Amino acid sequence: MPDYQAFLTVEEMDESCRRLAREFPGIVTVFEAGKSRNGHPILCMKIGDGPKNALCFACPHPNEPIGAMTLEYFSRALAENDELRDGLGFTWYMIKCIDPDGVRLNENWFKGPFTVYNYTKNYYRPIGYDQVEWTFPIDYKELHFHNPLPETKALMKLIEETKPEFMYSLHNAGFGGAYWYITHDYPELYEGLRNSSIKQGIPLNLGEPEEPFITKFSPAIFKNMTIGEAYDFIEKYSGEKPNIKNGTSSSDYAGSINPDCVTLLTELPYFFDSRIEDMSESEMTRKEAILKGVEVSQAHFARLDLILQDIRPYVQKENPFVKLVEEVIQYVREGSEAKIKWAKSNPEFEKSAKIAEVFDNLYAAKFYNGLYLGLTVRTCAYEIERLQLLENRDEEALCKLKEAHDSGEKLLDEYCHELENELDYTFIPIQKLVRIQVESGLIVANYIRENR
Repeated sequence: MPDYQAFLTVEEMDESCRRLAREFPGIVTVFEAGKSRNGHPILCMKIGDGPKNALCFACPHPNEPIGAMTLEYFSRALAENDELRDGLGFTWYMIKCIDPDGVRLNENWFKGPFTVYNYTKNYYRPIGYDQVEWTFPIDYKELHFHNPLPETKALMKLIEETKPEFMYSLHNAGFGGAYWYITHDYPELYEGLRNSSIKQGIPLNLGEPEEPFITKFSPAIFKNMTIGEAYDFIEKYSGEKPNIKNGTSSSDYAGSINPDCVTLLTELPYFFDSRIEDMSESEMTRKEAILKGVEVSQAHFARLDLILQDIRPYVQKENPFVKLVEEVIQYVREGSEAKIKWAKSNPEFEKSAKIAEVFDNLYAAKFYNGLYLGLTVRTCAYEIERLQLLENRDEEALCKLKEAHDSGEKLLDEYCHELENELDYTFIPIQKLVRIQVESGLIVANYIRENR
């Protein structure tokens, strides 16, 4: 496997797909699965002619390009290796970039340097109802979502036409360790999945699950979450109807088309700290760790709210950076009570927390909170650039935006400097991450071929 030193841009991904089809005209075809909201072609490769169908798509969130490198490697391996292609027994449909518009807004960190500061400063992630992964149609209780994005429609069409037995939604995390989501409980696969990471020297994420309602199948292995489970959790612990504005996930939709479809997600970080797999006991209870994490998040997002307070009248609807920040500010303000009640209601949380659980609640959470600070600074920069292009610009608005930008940028520098000192992190070589994603996919694909 090549020792990748950087991530591919959208243009580089597209050219690589077309080049592979030119090199292997009888084996690889490239077709346009749809167009993005900005009109960019969404290219899909079709490789092989096996009796089962597999659908793999990368960049389901545009800040997650590891999967694109996985498909960069694996598509060529399939094209070049007849024995591998025939032995797996699948027809492969592969999309390296399902959200090209969003990926372009992340490309400033794709070539490095790979530091917490550079990632945070150049990070972009859309709000839930603008995410390809979470805009599939759903009717659940009082939640009714039927407004899929053009990119989501392209995936829906592929799922409906191919009815895949295996779907690989190529996500990745930002910080922590490796963990997996899978739609079906196959205990015989779990040791192999964990070993794919361990033998690359990458720790497992043995801390808290991403959301409290997620089902754990095994250490670092979870059941794919659904929007219905999120709805039920908020409803139960808040006592109110959840204010969810997005749809459900690709795996939920694929299961409605083909109930036997197995969907896998292999979540891998760019950065890791060894504390994420430390299962020794800490001096805090798990309840104390969770509650402290909530307290820190509340203070952080209150600060972001203050930065945005004076500039909201000048932020345009089309500003791509602010939507997710505003949503999370509201979620932390209104939804923290549900998490507090959950933490206080479980007697198990009175026990000592593992170091990994404390790390997740305090330090990994601080890393992720910082990303919204980066988005806040980019919100200001977007509006400043827009106003500076106008002949009759609002100087008062420009002044306030510059003030907010400068204070936000100063805070971002201080925040990341503090984080760099608190974390003992390293950037994981891209080659190792691709190896884990490829092997994990092969483990599940082989199991489906042999048992389904």
